[in-house]
Order: sequence, then structure tokens, then C-alpha cells
Amino acid sequence: MALGDDIRSDLDKMVGNPWSIRNGTVVPGTDDVGLYNNDAVKLDAVYLYADLLGSTKLARDFIPEVAGKVIRASLRTASTIIKKFDGEIRSYDGDRVMGIFIGGSKNSNAATAALKINAAMQQIVQPALYAKLPALSSKGYLPRMCVGIASGEAFIARAGVRGSSDLVSIGRAPNVAAKLSDIREAGEYRTYITEQVYNRLKDEVKITKGTNMWEARSAEVGGERMTIYRSNYRWPV
Repeated sequence: MALGDDIRSDLDKMVGNPWSIRNGTVVPGTDDVGLYNNDAVKLDAVYLYADLLGSTKLARDFIPEVAGKVIRASLRTASTIIKKFDGEIRSYDGDRVMGIFIGGSKNSNAATAALKINAAMQQIVQPALYAKLPALSSKGYLPRMCVGIASGEAFIARAGVRGSSDLVSIGRAPNVAAKLSDIREAGEYRTYITEQVYNRLKDEVKITKGTNMWEARSAEVGGERMTIYRSNYRWPV
């Protein structure tokens, strides 16, 4: 069969057949979702994207061996914290990691993880990288990650072909979380969450020493004007 015929046959099955959707109670792994039968898992979840800042400068100003260590150190740190707060890692995309949180404390767990990622990048990752890779300091590179968090219903399916497939999350929550992690503002703001996430935070994740750690603002996210909350706070790890 010619290549074009293979593609047409696959598209006919994927587009022409209905989804087989089931409600999920755990974050599925790749083997839990069928590849060829339009299988999908519906999940009420909180999505967190942690994106390394300054990737263009990193690639332009440093050799790959240095850039690679920065990216690996940052992703490993963020992933460790996400897992510590019951998040499940389901995607790495270059210098970005995605975590999925479910359960009764999913909003607070995700926000706590984000504030701790902010602290770890500045208080642990930066000193470690500067000690071993002094060129980072001399050229003014600051290892930081911007984190975006959104909640809602999404469904998870597999994309690709046998031997080269991965899970994809489809829905507003993962899309908005990814867009929030792309925000770049002057100053020390590194964490952005939706109003829905903020309203479901436990008090200890909102207030510290009588001060609200989050600041509301209106922003355009993916072409949609919405209220989001930003924070420049860091929680020590």
C-alpha cells in the first residue's frame, strides 16, 4: 500500500469513528490508553506547566554542553517537586515539563509546587549551576522557570504511531496552563494561576503572615480576556 493510502486509511478510522471515552480516577499512563480505537480518558484535573526562561539566550550564548546541563537541572528540579506534591509527569517539551494533579487538594498541591519551584530555582539550582558553570554568572544568565496553572475537564488520548506515540491532553485547562507559562513580565513574578484555581486554594496557600501571596489582574490569554492571579513568592524547599 502506498504511503498516501496508509495515511488516508488511518484518517478514515480516526476521524470517522466516534470516541470511546471513559471517566478516569487516576492519571493514565501510555499503556492505559488505546492507540488505534479512538480511546480517551476524561479527567477533572489541574494542569501545571513549568517553562524555563531565557532559552534563546541560553542557546545563543553558551555551548550545548552548558545549555544542556541548565535544562536538565531545571527540569529535574521541577519534576521532583511536582512528584512530591502528588503530581504526575506526562510530558516534556524541550525545556518545559507538564504535571497533572487530581484529587481533593489538586489546586493547592499544584500552587504549592509552583511556589517551591520558584524558590528552588533561585536558592538551589542557581548556586549549584554558578559553582560548576561560572560562565552562566559572568554572562548574566539567571536560571528561572515560569509556571502556569489551570483547572478543568480534559481528556487524554494517544497520538502518533506504534513505537512512537505519546499521550496528549485535550481541553481548555492544559491549553490555558501552557499559555500562562509563556507570560514574560519584568520583575520577579514567576507563577500564574487562573481565577478558578485561586478560588479553590486552601488559606495557607493564599495567605502568609497576613499578606495575600497572589495579585489579581486582567490579562489576555490565548485570545481570551480573563482574570488571573500572579505571585512573586517563593516557598523554601
